[in-house]
Amino acid sequence: MIDTEVIKAAILGVVEGVTEFLPISSTGHLILAGDMLGFTGETAKTFEVFIQLGAILSVVWLYRAKVLSSIKGIGTQKTNRFLLNLLIAFLPAAFFGLLAHSFIKHHLFKPLTVAVALIIGGIVILVIERVVKKPVVNDVDEVSYKQAFGIGMAQTLSLFPGVSRAGATIMGAMCFGLERKAATEFSFFLAIPTMFAATLFDLLKSFHSLAAADLPLFAVGFIVSFFSALIVIKAFLGFVTKHTFDSFAVYRIVFGAVVLFYYM
Repeated sequence: MIDTEVIKAAILGVVEGVTEFLPISSTGHLILAGDMLGFTGETAKTFEVFIQLGAILSVVWLYRAKVLSSIKGIGTQKTNRFLLNLLIAFLPAAFFGLLAHSFIKHHLFKPLTVAVALIIGGIVILVIERVVKKPVVNDVDEVSYKQAFGIGMAQTLSLFPGVSRAGATIMGAMCFGLERKAATEFSFFLAIPTMFAATLFDLLKSFHSLAAADLPLFAVGFIVSFFSALIVIKAFLGFVTKHTFDSFAVYRIVFGAVVLFYYM
């Protein structure tokens, strides 16, 4: 018989992989799913952080050609500009995240705050989709330093659980002139340093709470997260070339309202 905790780990791995790169907040969904499954506590928090590595490695794998070419191309103008843009976009969230990490973890990781953020974020997406100007950047290699900084500032909003890192960076990129697919791909690339840094930072702080008995749960969640994210990323890229983000906005609003009703 399969252990109940392993089943919960697999479910949460799917939740992470499916939601991490969509503008609907993976953190918010993990908090809510964990709460409903009764998978809570220090080990659960560390688990939720760890399985993010599976999701981010899926991006590294899918974009391995770009990652390898960037490593080999260090020193060339094109590669240096791309990597510097990622650094510029990464720093704001890293700075504010370090300052507010403890406060966020202890006071904001709650279902009700997530629900409110989901609803407000959905409304913001609907507004942006209707007021954003015609894009001027169609490729991630064309992003300017100013645009990269603007996207980085937008990413800081995702420190609030329920906002969505993907949602904040994609919508921010569109506001700063990136075409829909370019905005999505820049969000993917920015996720690599951002999520690696955030995940490793969290794991180091919570390393003391890990035990050998937890390894099967972590392995299952990691693997399921990796493969589910692979599927979703490919489908999402195809979707954004033909559709707006309105459907995700509506989902956020409806889901957030359901959560509010459930917990109130």
